[in-house]
Amino acid sequence: MLGTVNRVLIALAGLLLLALGGSVLAVGLGAPPPSWWIHNGRHDVLLTQAERTHWRAAGWWWPTVLAALAVLVLLALWWLTAQLRRRRLTEVLVDTGDGEEALLRGRALETVLATDAAHQEGVSHAEAVLSGTPTAPRVRVWLQLEPDVAPEAALRDLTAQALTHARESAALKKLPAEVRLTSVRHRAERVT
Repeated sequence: MLGTVNRVLIALAGLLLLALGGSVLAVGLGAPPPSWWIHNGRHDVLLTQAERTHWRAAGWWWPTVLAALAVLVLLALWWLTAQLRRRRLTEVLVDTGDGEEALLRGRALETVLATDAAHQEGVSHAEAVLSGTPTAPRVRVWLQLEPDVAPEAALRDLTAQALTHARESAALKKLPAEVRLTSVRHRAERVT
């Protein structure tokens, strides 16, 4: 849900900035200004001489403006890094048993786990995503079940087979899982 809200807010901000930027460009190239435009024409300045020098005598004005802009830039950079941060776990640290450690690619474990889950009886499609830390991974699994499969049986099979196999093969003490179950949509059968 948060991702959807985030995308909607980004889209609205982008459209607003695109409209403002396009309007500035159009007016700058000589087009008549729109009715909501705050200035009169192409050669009108953003801040008049009076507006620029109104707070000149107040020693607090420009440091406050610059500090507010710096905070705004830092918040924008923080938000950008939060958007670009990877949510998936790229590597899992595996204890080899001889005092050494090996790295297992997260995508490989996800693929094997999803393939094992998809081969269960009654599962038409499966996906897996690793998150957490390399020493304590967590997995989210989505199973799409055939209409005649009991969810508890599918969950029991997933736990006993695919999750256990993934945990043991990666030598993990535990592998917490969040499982989401959906069913395949099908048309109603016609009875004659």
